[in-house]
Amino acid sequence: MQLSYIVWNIRPEIFILPDTWFLVGGFSVRWYGLLFALGFIFGYLILQKIFKKEGVPIKVLDDLATYMIIFTIVGARLGHCLFYEPGYYLSHPLDILKIWEGGLASHGAAVGILIGIYFFAKQYHKHFLWVMDRIAIVVALAGFLIRMGNLMNSEIFGDATTLPWGFIFVQNFGEGYTIANHPTQIYEAFAYLGLFVFLYRYYWKHNGAPAEGALFGYLLVILWSIRFLIEFIKLPQVDFENTMLLNMGQILSIPLIIMGFVLIGRSRKIITKKN
Repeated sequence: MQLSYIVWNIRPEIFILPDTWFLVGGFSVRWYGLLFALGFIFGYLILQKIFKKEGVPIKVLDDLATYMIIFTIVGARLGHCLFYEPGYYLSHPLDILKIWEGGLASHGAAVGILIGIYFFAKQYHKHFLWVMDRIAIVVALAGFLIRMGNLMNSEIFGDATTLPWGFIFVQNFGEGYTIANHPTQIYEAFAYLGLFVFLYRYYWKHNGAPAEGALFGYLLVILWSIRFLIEFIKLPQVDFENTMLLNMGQILSIPLIIMGFVLIGRSRKIITKKN
């Protein structure tokens, strides 16, 4: 009989250290954390190559990486707490600090990055869009790695499906469960990987000097349009989304898509003037 689904039963932990007298409560290293960290590491290496081509000192990149790490994590955490579970976290504000328990929102990360880059650009007297165009390339790659982390966590998946590539998430539903779901983490992951390849090639095709705002604009339009469409087959992340025509992820994506179209239009006007 031909297999009509994929059984996914990967534990989210790479390894677990037991509870001991010097390690109270134990400790675990998770695939999600590793993939999240790899997003920053690979991003740094790619930007190192880009900054070297443009003659930007490595210290500037080091400070940019610091801004990115802090504002991405803070923004992603606050985004989850305030967009998806505001009632709980406003009543238990100290739980906002418990990042290890899970709960990071990509829209919150996007806002955090924008704020962080604003302060970075002011400090180094760089144009905001110059920085965002280069950040856009590595953000797309990080999106791929984070969604693969979601897959390893068996989370953020889609509706039930009879398609042959449907996944049965054993870690969520237990042994014996026979209903497969759309692996929307994989759909998004490979779409973001394709976006990364497009942006990276676009940068080098224009000899490291694309029209200002073009890369950032394409990132916003393509990434958030992908997110908007895939949300239609995702299971709701929180209960209040069950009664919504568009879920929270889609609502938050709309202004980012509009912003992207504005930036692409602006960049094309710049190209027209140059020609």
